[in-house]
Amino acid sequence: MSKIDELIAELCPEGVRCSPLSKLILLQRGERVTKNDLLSDGPVPVVSGGKGYMGFVGRSNREMNTITIAQYGAAGYVAWQKLAFWANDVCFSAVLTTDLLQYRFLYHFLKSRQEVLYSISNRVAVPHSIDAKRLLSITIPLPPLEVQREIVSILDKFTQLEAELEAELEAELEARRSQYEHTRDQLLDFSGDLSSHPMRDLIAELCPEGVRSHELGRVASIKIGEFVKKTKQDPKARFAVYNGGTTETGFYEAFNSMEDSVVISARGSIGFVNYLSKKFWAGNSCYVIRPESDDVDVKYLYFVLKSSEMQLYALRAVGGIPALNLGPVRTFPIPLPPLEIQRKIVAILDRLDALVNDLTFGLPAEITARRKQYEYYRNRLLTFKELDAE
Repeated sequence: MSKIDELIAELCPEGVRCSPLSKLILLQRGERVTKNDLLSDGPVPVVSGGKGYMGFVGRSNREMNTITIAQYGAAGYVAWQKLAFWANDVCFSAVLTTDLLQYRFLYHFLKSRQEVLYSISNRVAVPHSIDAKRLLSITIPLPPLEVQREIVSILDKFTQLEAELEAELEAELEARRSQYEHTRDQLLDFSGDLSSHPMRDLIAELCPEGVRSHELGRVASIKIGEFVKKTKQDPKARFAVYNGGTTETGFYEAFNSMEDSVVISARGSIGFVNYLSKKFWAGNSCYVIRPESDDVDVKYLYFVLKSSEMQLYALRAVGGIPALNLGPVRTFPIPLPPLEIQRKIVAILDRLDALVNDLTFGLPAEITARRKQYEYYRNRLLTFKELDAE
């Protein structure tokens, strides 16, 4: 029997009472600070409605070791602020009003309910927001303080170990990403002397005169998507909707683009390149690109464009609302070696890309598994046999 089991058996064998947060804490809203007040660097970070810092100022309005909950933006996001900070007016600070609750226990509990907090926030409005009353209606178990302190001790140690292990894995993953990008850029660079190119033997055999570049619009079709109203979309619909972002923005019952297509964001995340293996609906803030010739491998086209995201972003029009216009996309240069070389490059990059980015195996899978393991033990420690709620 663990020490926690022993404490529970001794101090609360019949279970623990639960109480709504409204009886235990106050949510103190921050004070507005504008962008004009911010410093690029400074002694005091500004916590606002995001997951990071908004910027810096010269003085604080909250003490170190404070729980914050984003009210707008990343509404419901819970964080532990180790440093004294300035709370902007779009985040709450949690203030205890009872001696029945250990503050760090409250943090671990709220963090374990992170998805619940997201779910009760208003995800339709822009920006997203969370209502204080709904937040305070959440109930929390109140085991004896001795039990709370023991749980906090375990979770703090687990969190520190988890952070150290994740930092090591993230560093290794970043090193692999850098190696992947270096290899990708080498494989897709057909300029200059090709005697050191990884495919030099095939190049000497199949295209001894070198590799020509072609305008994208001459080797592929480029279609802008079609607008579809949010009110016509349905989260249960069959086809994902992609627009000017890095992920789907909704779901729709019809599709206007075929599987195995390359998508470039024209607005929003300008220049972001995606490869979609299933049928989908393309919104009017992105371009759908598909080869028009059997001499062009669609996945090769994707890797070339993916490696060129920064160049695509640099081609945006900056007058008015920034956007990537069709003209520069059409004339974007694509090096086009023979199909056999394209396919060999795709085979290599597919394997490397999976090792770096596929969450089903490799380092990303190990990082995900460690997070799930921590969440599993945390949720077990914070689950109690309940007595009647107060």
